[in-house]
Amino acid sequence: MKLSRLNIRKINLNDVDNNYSGQDILMKLGELYQFESGIYGYGNLWTKLERIVENIIIDELDKAGCVQVEFPKLQPRKIWDQSNRWDTYTKDGDIMFTLNNNLGEYGLAPTAEECATIFGANRLPSYKNLPTTYYQIGEKFRKEIRTRGYLFRPRTFVMMDAYSFDKNEEDMKKTYELMHQVYLNIFKRLGIKIIPTVSDSGVIGGKVAEEFQAITTLGEDKTLFDEENNIGINKEVLEFENRDEYLKQLGVSDINSLKEYSTVELGNNFQLGTKYSESMNLFYTDENGDKKPYYMGCYGIGLGRIIACLIENNVIKVNGKVKGFSLPYDIAPYKVQIIYNENNKDTAENLYNFLNKNNINAIIDDREGLTIGNRINDVYVLGTPKMIILGNKFDGSIYEIEDTKTGEIQSTIIDDIISKL
Repeated sequence: MKLSRLNIRKINLNDVDNNYSGQDILMKLGELYQFESGIYGYGNLWTKLERIVENIIIDELDKAGCVQVEFPKLQPRKIWDQSNRWDTYTKDGDIMFTLNNNLGEYGLAPTAEECATIFGANRLPSYKNLPTTYYQIGEKFRKEIRTRGYLFRPRTFVMMDAYSFDKNEEDMKKTYELMHQVYLNIFKRLGIKIIPTVSDSGVIGGKVAEEFQAITTLGEDKTLFDEENNIGINKEVLEFENRDEYLKQLGVSDINSLKEYSTVELGNNFQLGTKYSESMNLFYTDENGDKKPYYMGCYGIGLGRIIACLIENNVIKVNGKVKGFSLPYDIAPYKVQIIYNENNKDTAENLYNFLNKNNINAIIDDREGLTIGNRINDVYVLGTPKMIILGNKFDGSIYEIEDTKTGEIQSTIIDDIISKL
């Protein structure tokens, strides 16, 4: 990417939000644009990073045998009436954006259990078709009364949601455990420290649910964590009347032995049981020719929250002042940023072409009229994990690759630069 094409704005880091520094930097650069509270447009960096996160999720789900599909974002009221959730989402909780015209009443999808159940019943008429898990990745809409933390709690966001169909409760639990491991694999590849926690089912329903909480100082949740056994519990559960049931699920007898973290929920899984198949009168035919309800699970991951978490957890501060952020190398859209003075312009362009030819996505700062110092500062506001400076000290043969997070420098010749990166 030639940096001149991004048209980023010049920003003053002294004016950056100290709490949500990474996302505020992107806002000031113009890489995030807020049309209204909780409604955003996304620039090149965010969009590229979203595709990387999306592909990791798709890869792990596909390896687990899940099937990618797509459900409508505009959903008719009649399918929500089948599950008796229209009033829950439009009146009681007031979660869904709705519209009413001469064609009827519709809602913008906050979730997709109804669509998934109907879709699954149409495709899975027999026990021979089970088990099956469908998933999609797309935009969701929720009437958040209080938006918070930019993409930590917006009104529109990109989400992966999956829906499993099984013959009985035992098989449903097996699929649930499989998806639990899939989630752990996803977050490990993303480099996010995650705590699986027992949670409340909320308006989704079902008897068993779990959250995947990421440790971050910006989280609005408080999670108690047993590091030795890798189990956690959201502190809000302790306020429930049936708190002992949740603690029993975890095998926790003494909550004082757990360490408290600030966390943000990045994913949530539910054992739905037969809640939707029975309420919507959708069944499969078993081995004996009898009609039986599907045992379902649903699983969600917020891509926007993941990206927000990755950015905010990698903010760099020097003496308490925000310098920028540095994305983990494995998931960064652009791996290295090339900075040069006019004397080394041809060498810089040759290096840029060489890296891209060898599948190392690079940024070259080809903007005119800026000092080397200005260009270096912009490496940090773009989150690029490595930089190569071709300035007055460059001797024409030894390239120095600097890690923007640690400051570590590797010296190399052009023949070895790919292996170094």
